[in-house]
Amino acid sequence: MSTCRGIRGATTVPANTALDILQAASELLEKIVTVNQVGKDDVAAIIFTATPDLDAVYPAVAARQLGWTYTPLVCTQEMVVPGSLAQCLRILVMWNTDRSPKEIHHIYLNGARVLRPDLAEES
Repeated sequence: MSTCRGIRGATTVPANTALDILQAASELLEKIVTVNQVGKDDVAAIIFTATPDLDAVYPAVAARQLGWTYTPLVCTQEMVVPGSLAQCLRILVMWNTDRSPKEIHHIYLNGARVLRPDLAEES
């Protein structure tokens, strides 16, 4: 029986430009999908978040450009927390799978590796 599980991922973006945001979002989403062998039809939805300093484009545009036509996507802004990681883009893929939580590989790239160093080594 399939259960909806979350796959987390985060990366940092070099600059607040549409190109940099879309490249970072594409790289992260593709890595999440490849490492976990995710099929598009098994994805319930994807949530993209970005820190307030990343507002040049919606990161979900990257998913549409990669062919995620029928998957519900939403973008939202991360909370402003003093001392938090700047220029950070996060993705939460809600995936229908038979895998256990321990079998899911969460992906942390670039400067976002500091968020979960225990998981970043697997990225």
